[in-house]
Amino acid sequence: MQKALGRHILCEAYGCDPEVLNDRQLVEELMVEAALDAGAEVREVAFHKFAPQGVSGVVVISESHLAIHTWPEYGYAAIDVFTCGERVDPRVACDLILRGLRATEHHKSEVFRGTFPPLTEAPAVEKGEKSLLYESR
Repeated sequence: MQKALGRHILCEAYGCDPEVLNDRQLVEELMVEAALDAGAEVREVAFHKFAPQGVSGVVVISESHLAIHTWPEYGYAAIDVFTCGERVDPRVACDLILRGLRATEHHKSEVFRGTFPPLTEAPAVEKGEKSLLYESR
């Protein structure tokens, strides 16, 4: 069995509400809410409204990031949710974003990032401490 450092969801959202997709403040609030609802710790937030339309932004979380790029003229959004560790579930965040955008269709792909062979215990490095080494194959 392999160990992954993180999970990365790439989501194509179609049939989204163009008014939502073009509202920088609303998209930002939705992305921050999705991060918090998934259990992430928000560190930084940066969003930009393009002329004549579209929004791009990122929510940097302790566990990695959430990002979005919108095309209101097509009712489309590219969503990227990457979380490290096991505490935060990127699927929870992605599903909330899809609902907030009012997407009628979507396609999600999940990629496991930083996959390594199983961990095995190695001799203690110092008294009372254990070291974990990656098993090579």
